[in-house]
Parts: sequence; structure tokens; C-alpha cells
Amino acid sequence: MAELATVARPYAEALFRVAVTGNLQAWSQLVSEMADVASVPETKLMADNPRLTTEQTTEIFLATLQSPVTAEVKNFVMMLVQNGRLTLLPEIGAQFQQLKNAQEGAADAQIVSAFALTPAQVQDLVAVLESKFSRKLNPSVTVDSSLIGGVRVVVGDQVLDTSVRAKLQKMHVALAA
Repeated sequence: MAELATVARPYAEALFRVAVTGNLQAWSQLVSEMADVASVPETKLMADNPRLTTEQTTEIFLATLQSPVTAEVKNFVMMLVQNGRLTLLPEIGAQFQQLKNAQEGAADAQIVSAFALTPAQVQDLVAVLESKFSRKLNPSVTVDSSLIGGVRVVVGDQVLDTSVRAKLQKMHVALAA
């Protein structure tokens, strides 16, 4: 949704500016954790609850985090709660990750495989993909048996689909034409 991305961008950029002055990796993990917590339906219910004060909502949210909470983190979350933007954290997290990847010259790679891959297979696949896409990749692997065989890789807006399902669909289109 374009509106969410537009509203989240200034928050992500501000958070990224703070993170680069400290430990970027620790901040990345914290932002990811906050995004995960904010994406839980109960968090939206809590954020929309008029009976809770800003301080109560902030404290409850921060209590769910396992990472250490600094004054900067508390102020950031309180600002989001005050502005009714706590549920925007998943989008803020995604944009933060994009900024981090841009600085590191890396990209996220979503790899969907028909079968579970061993760590060695993932490592070999990532090595080949990094040479193809000419950048470091941060892989996340999922399994989808409907692919029948092969893999589907999404890096940014580029898709590499070598699955059997994709090949069958191409053949179907060619035969139907």
C-alpha cells in the first residue's frame, strides 16, 4: 500500500540515521523484532484500545520485546504510540532493512523451494545467485510443494523462476496459443 510506505518512510529514515551512529546490526535485529511484535493482531487491538494511556501502551509493547530497550527505543515507540503509528512498524521495519541493504550493497532474496534445502545447498545456491545478481544476498528460504520441483527466487523486483510448475505453465500457454 503506497500510503503506508509514504507515512513509514520518515520514521524508517530517522531510525536508520540513529542506527548508523551505533551498532547497525543490533538495531536491525531490534527493528525486526519490533516489526514482528507489531504485526500480531493483539498489538493492533492494544494500540486501538482507548482505555490505555500512551505510557501504558508503550510499556506493554516494550515488555514484549526480548532485546534490550534503551531510552532511544522507548522514545521512538512512545512517539509512534502518540501519533497512532504503532501498527506501522512492519512497514517501518521493511524500509529500514532496505536502507541497511543499500548501505551494505546487499539485497534480500526470497527463495521458495519445492523441497527442504540443506544449509550446504542454500549456501551453494546463494553463491550462484550472488554472481548472477552481482551483489551480496541475504536469503530467506521457504518450502512450497506446489512448485513440484526447482526453485523460485525473488530479489527486489527481479524474479527467477526455475520451478517445474512455471515450466508447465509456459508449455500450457504455448500449446494453447
